[in-house]
Amino acid sequence: MPLTAKAIRTFSLDRQVLDEIKRTKGAVSESKRVNDLLRLALDREKRDALEREIAGFFASAPRDAAERRAFESSTAASWARD
Repeated sequence: MPLTAKAIRTFSLDRQVLDEIKRTKGAVSESKRVNDLLRLALDREKRDALEREIAGFFASAPRDAAERRAFESSTAASWARD
């Protein structure tokens, strides 16, 4: 992972969260553990948003086979232009 500039911020965390971080941090610092967990949470949010977008896209897809083929063809043509 490339070195990045660090910004020092102060946040209030629940005692239970702090205890869990201390319990699960292993050999890394608590700060690194918190940063790793936050990155995972942010990545999860992005994936969840993408999954909602995908579900919305496919929800609009036609149910009829002939209509679905036309939809897929037009979608493929649209992607080919991009």
